[in-house]
Amino acid sequence: MEDPWADSAATSDPLGSSTQPSAGDNGTGTAPAGSSNVPSSTTATSSSSTARPSRTTPRRFVAQPTRLQAVEDDPLGPLGAATAAASTAAAAATSPLLTTAEDPAALQPAPGQEGGPPVPPLKENNLPLRTTMGPPTPGSAGAGANKMLLHRGGPPDPHRIDDDEDNGGGIGGAGGIGGAGRLGGRQPPPVQAAHPSPVHSATRPSVSVEQAARPSFHIAVGDPHKVGDLTSSHIVYSVRTTTTSKAYKQSEFEVKRRYRDFLWLYNTLHANNPGVVVPPPPEKQAVGRFESNFVEARRAALEKMLNKTAAHPTLQLDGDLKLFLESEAFNVDVKHKERKEPSLGESKSVLGSLGFGVGGGNKFVEQDDWFHDRKVYLDALENQLKALLKAMDGMVAQRKAMAEAAGDFSASLHALSTVELSPTLSGPLDALSELQLTIRDVYDRQAQQDVLTFGIILEEYIRLIGSVKQAFTQRQKAFHSWHATESELSKRKAAQDKLLRQGKSQQDRLNQVNAEVADAEHKVHKARLLFEDMGRLMRSELDRFEREKVEDFKSGVETFLESAVEAQKELIEKWETFLMQLDAEDDETVFYRPPVIQSNKPAGDTAVDRARARIHEDSD
Repeated sequence: MEDPWADSAATSDPLGSSTQPSAGDNGTGTAPAGSSNVPSSTTATSSSSTARPSRTTPRRFVAQPTRLQAVEDDPLGPLGAATAAASTAAAAATSPLLTTAEDPAALQPAPGQEGGPPVPPLKENNLPLRTTMGPPTPGSAGAGANKMLLHRGGPPDPHRIDDDEDNGGGIGGAGGIGGAGRLGGRQPPPVQAAHPSPVHSATRPSVSVEQAARPSFHIAVGDPHKVGDLTSSHIVYSVRTTTTSKAYKQSEFEVKRRYRDFLWLYNTLHANNPGVVVPPPPEKQAVGRFESNFVEARRAALEKMLNKTAAHPTLQLDGDLKLFLESEAFNVDVKHKERKEPSLGESKSVLGSLGFGVGGGNKFVEQDDWFHDRKVYLDALENQLKALLKAMDGMVAQRKAMAEAAGDFSASLHALSTVELSPTLSGPLDALSELQLTIRDVYDRQAQQDVLTFGIILEEYIRLIGSVKQAFTQRQKAFHSWHATESELSKRKAAQDKLLRQGKSQQDRLNQVNAEVADAEHKVHKARLLFEDMGRLMRSELDRFEREKVEDFKSGVETFLESAVEAQKELIEKWETFLMQLDAEDDETVFYRPPVIQSNKPAGDTAVDRARARIHEDSD
């Protein structure tokens, strides 16, 4: 059989290797240990040269059968010959008892040498890794790790990250690699545990950027006191403001105001800002306006009004609010302002600038379904709140009546305890009398808290609904002003067309009419924009009204329930204490009260004194 490599056999092998017949080709098996490789190479060369065909004849290739030879303990087959040879060489170096005669692989020439097999191609995993560490010594931990990785069929790991898995107990475990000291590479750095930051941030509720950029206001209304004589007496309040706004001279200041000043502020803000829901002040009251409960309720309502007004993004920028909060000579400043603007009020607003104060006399028909539904909703809400406030007033009146009844009951019990002769009965009666006085105080305090927590919210939102209805009225006025300007524009255009038909004889009059038409068109455009802007503003205002209503009612109901629970707990505690005293019947000192010694005072002439005197005489 012809050799397919016979054509290139005469040329020198660039790798310096030649083909060696396998054990199956020669019938003798493995060559003896003392045989030389040079004669066999010469014989192979001479035989191949004699069998070389002539160049004149066509070259003929003969396919040879491929023989697969199983390699023990080598999962890579022929590709793992270099690894197997390296493992054998390492084993021979470490074990001096293994001789050349006992190792069959040592009898064959190494790949790449003369007479040996060709060098097999290397896989990518067998390529050396570029590291900064030197080659491991055979006895080091790196050598052991490389051996284990060679057993896996992968490249050596220079960092020995998997040593813990392979050795079971770590590098210094039972494997003995690091028993005398850690000779391997550096371990991964330990992960530091997360520590809380020493700087604690303030737990403030998250707000939007617009809210954070707005100035903050905190207004306290207090120190109500009566001033003036009998004919001009009134209550004066101190208004203390703390703000971060740069528009004010100071960050903290205090002024004195009376009720009519708050009313002036409401009317002015309402006229300056059409379409805005202005928080209103409490209503006037002619009878009982100097009573302590009424004064306290009005003070709380005025304080809430100012804080809501200052928190409004539009109203807090109004110059009249600054005048009210900051002016020391308020009455003088208001009069000076009225002299500069004599038509202060409706004409000062944007509607007044159009020349229409009230608007047309025609009945307004709402064209927008959204506003119509809101108006119906507000009417129903107002009726329900008024009914709830009426029921609330009845409950407060009942609490006050119960407090008064408890006071009368206490007085009767005390009178009975003074008449009773037995101390075992007079003591409990007197203690029950004092308990009824405590119950009376609890009822009075609870009635006042109900008014200040829940009743004030009901009254505030009834007034707010009235303010919303005023905003609806302003929108209606804007609508009538818009249509009035349109009708005025139609009249001007009709006069203009009439002059145009007359020719150029009325040129001066035509120029005047043209100017009037242009002015009327400007007013129509301005009135239409005002009506549309007012509609968008009222939508946002009503949304704000709904949000604040939910928050205020939720807070008010929670405070109302908490005060009721605290009052009932106090009553239960008082009653339990009284019952514990009654159960202690054997202890006569529970209700004992030392007698009051009255010196240099003649004996009384009451029925009780006479009865006691007769008892003493009979005992003697």
